[in-house]
Amino acid sequence: MISNEGNNILKDILETGKSISDAKDNYSKNYKIFQEMFDEYSEKYPLSIYDFIYAVLKQAIVLPIEADNQDTALTIFSTLNDRGLALSDSDIFKAKIYNNNSDSDKKKQFINKWKDLDDRAKDVNESIQQLFYYYMFFLRANERDSQTTTPGLRKYYYADKFSRLYDENLMDNLNEILNIWAVVNKREIIESEKWSKNNKILQALDILSSYPNEFWKYPIVIYYLTHKSRNDFEKKFLVFIRKLISVLLIKYLIKPTINAVKSEILQLNVSITESPTPKFNFKKDDISGLEENFKVPSRYIVQMVLKILSYNKQDNLLPEKWEIEHILPHKNANSYFLNVKKDIIKEKIEHIGNKLPLEKKLNIQAGNGYFRKKKEKYSESKIVITNQMGHSNKSEWKLKDIDKRDNEIFSEICSTLGIWDKEYKF
Repeated sequence: MISNEGNNILKDILETGKSISDAKDNYSKNYKIFQEMFDEYSEKYPLSIYDFIYAVLKQAIVLPIEADNQDTALTIFSTLNDRGLALSDSDIFKAKIYNNNSDSDKKKQFINKWKDLDDRAKDVNESIQQLFYYYMFFLRANERDSQTTTPGLRKYYYADKFSRLYDENLMDNLNEILNIWAVVNKREIIESEKWSKNNKILQALDILSSYPNEFWKYPIVIYYLTHKSRNDFEKKFLVFIRKLISVLLIKYLIKPTINAVKSEILQLNVSITESPTPKFNFKKDDISGLEENFKVPSRYIVQMVLKILSYNKQDNLLPEKWEIEHILPHKNANSYFLNVKKDIIKEKIEHIGNKLPLEKKLNIQAGNGYFRKKKEKYSESKIVITNQMGHSNKSEWKLKDIDKRDNEIFSEICSTLGIWDKEYKF
């Protein structure tokens, strides 16, 4: 127990046999539950309860263990606790930082800061453990460490006598990292952070949030922590994010694996600490099959592409609950094209040209109906590209329309990414 308040609560319960009835701490709540269960069992099985009392007094053993230092204590506790719930890295970090403060007021301040950070992290669908992980990549970048082997979190922070844990700026930096995810995950506006109100930045981050793995997050965190105090931060941040989208999107279409970008991302992380326009030193790949790969991309890439198309036409963010709508539906599709092989129809349904973003409620209502019927729901959409489809002159949706839209989307995405590349002046 790292809190003096918790120690005092437990001490009072053990000495008095009482707990405060409306207390919110776990010691008091668990003691109250135990009392209620004990009283209930005593009434139902009055003789058996004596066996329990005898076992506690005569057979249970209290074994005090003294440790010469905190490391030994944590090791012993972890070993004894192996059959229960294992301590997380962040739990151990908390104990380390707490015990490194000799002043009782500082200890209390730390506990309050930790609790506030933990509560806020949970609220934005993150965890303190994950914040330490993001921060590790920031520290590694500043140490010019671009090794592809990622060290274990506990091992990394335990190095050099825990100096990274004892940095006086640690809690502030973790809180600042959380600002990013409050904006990305919850669409919060952070006071005194102008970029959190910048729609173009919010759109770019929303596009990146659909990327299939987490390697986009580390350069974003590092860029923010490194350059957020610059007067031109908003402008530089936007062109950096767009450049990152451009590189990662093309890379994933060619080689959809983490290893295809891992080494380059780690090098980029280091470069970010040196300049607000870091060099993207990514290997050039053969893009001869890019257009074919683009026609049937993975679900996450579909989301990224639909977001780019949407944000080319609108300033506001997409609704939080939207789904990928298949214009030509899976169900009953074969009945629309009686002279076409089923395999061809099945393959065309998954083409990017057959997909639109649509609010979840409208998607349910649109169902698997004919295109003419679906258009009514498309025209109710607040998403501009979907609304435009609803107001189009088309009364039917044919396979050739999918092919045509494939080409149009590919052309628009290439044009957009090309513009973003030119905006980024290294």
